[in-house]
Amino acid sequence: MTQFFHIHPENPQQRLIDQAVQLIRQDGVIAYPTDSGYALGCQLGNKKGIEKIKWLRALDDKHNFTLVCSDLSEIGTYAKVDNAVFRLLKAQTPGAYTFILNATSEVPRLLLHPKRRSIGIRVPDHRITHALLAALGEPLMSVTLIPVDEEWPMTDPEEIRDRFGAHLDLIVDGGACHLEPTSVIDLRELPPVVVREGRGDLAPFRE
Repeated sequence: MTQFFHIHPENPQQRLIDQAVQLIRQDGVIAYPTDSGYALGCQLGNKKGIEKIKWLRALDDKHNFTLVCSDLSEIGTYAKVDNAVFRLLKAQTPGAYTFILNATSEVPRLLLHPKRRSIGIRVPDHRITHALLAALGEPLMSVTLIPVDEEWPMTDPEEIRDRFGAHLDLIVDGGACHLEPTSVIDLRELPPVVVREGRGDLAPFRE
């Protein structure tokens, strides 16, 4: 049975955050709010959870999965970042961006692009997301919750429950989110390449 937690977007209740993280650690798949729509998430090594998310989103092996991180200190563990890229990341995080980077050996093979060995990295600007990450103590494997054959992320937790509730362990209701998805920036080489235009300001990546 899907659980449904009403968590305050500005002052997340720690009791509910801890319960949500317990479900994540028990191989649960959750829907949760970010600064650019709702996302699906599970623990990094949760193979069944990752397969379920791929099925829900109808994703193939070429999709770049994303690790949602609490801050830049976690990024170096999972992605190869030189000084120039680090400075760029530091200036633009947290924010509504997904950065494509070359993955390190710490990233589970199931999450990697089969040819590029790349991974998405994200540091969102949302208090519920940060509370979840702080309690979890590691990045959350994540993809934006965009239904099959639709263009925009889902933003209404009640609609998420109606459409996906039977397949999720938890829906975190943090209120409505922004409609636009993240901007996706490929930073595997400089200059940056804008893969998708979304919420984040693109000017810093086009100079």
